Amino acid sequence: MADGQRLQRVKPIHWIGVVVAAVLLLVAVVLVPGTAGAPVPASCPQRWDSDRIGRWVPAAADLDGVADSLVPGEPVGALICAYPGHSTKPGRPLAGSRTLTDQAASMAHDLGYLPVTTDPPEMVCTLVGGQVTNYLIRFAYPDGQALWVGSAEEVNSCVMTTNGTVVSNAYVGPSITAAYRTGTWRLLPPKGPCDPATGRRGQGEQMVPDGAIKVLICRQVPRNSTPSPSPGREYGERQARELATELNSLDAEPSRSVCEEVGGRRREVLHLHFGYAEGPPAWVRILPACRPSVDNGMLMSDANVAFLDRIGRLAPA
Repeated sequence: MADGQRLQRVKPIHWIGVVVAAVLLLVAVVLVPGTAGAPVPASCPQRWDSDRIGRWVPAAADLDGVADSLVPGEPVGALICAYPGHSTKPGRPLAGSRTLTDQAASMAHDLGYLPVTTDPPEMVCTLVGGQVTNYLIRFAYPDGQALWVGSAEEVNSCVMTTNGTVVSNAYVGPSITAAYRTGTWRLLPPKGPCDPATGRRGQGEQMVPDGAIKVLICRQVPRNSTPSPSPGREYGERQARELATELNSLDAEPSRSVCEEVGGRRREVLHLHFGYAEGPPAWVRILPACRPSVDNGMLMSDANVAFLDRIGRLAPA
């Protein structure tokens, strides 16, 4: 477990936690920014100089847009530095590097769309021990400036990614590993259309970012602690905008990734995937039998019974 993480007391965890993790502890993730304006090294540091998994950079870049996006602008190159190790002892020595040129813009585009915040949400993570690879990615710009992004692939799929100014809890470790090994960047899609993807920039400010043109609603009902698959039901722009407006009208606060079960409602999970003309979808998870009932990974809020019933009618049987 990273030294920079502070374990909190275990809170009541909703039954859906068994779907996500076998053992849950509440972890408070604290953002420690780098030094803004410090020179960005031109090559990989020889060591991962932090006890944390991911979310560390040797210096925070002084670039326009770093407070709004992990990778702003249009870099022309990307240097991936790999530091393999174990979850009990994160990798320190540099094991190798990979330079991307024609793939750098695509990588920057995808990472730049991840939801970010300067007020990191609390994360619920399993504590399974296993292999970890920390990554530093140096993005180079045409004017000679550069920006570092720190992330990781780890056994619990629970990582904060940072550029030293903002952080994202979207998990992209396997995609970085694939790019490091092959030299080709591709943001790996979720296993199915109803599985949560990485999310979308803007989800730290509102439950559903503006501009949605469609929404896919999926229902999962756990059976024997395992959620049954759902084909989902898709609706057009009018329904997507109406639902987004209602969700954005709720009082929201930073997500704690936990909720307390209440009686009287069916145990199920409703996933809403809002699609856009460009970029990744935004997702919202609704747990009708939980309070708070609405969460997008960055924010949480509570919906009234009428709204929960409406979503239940729109979801596939």
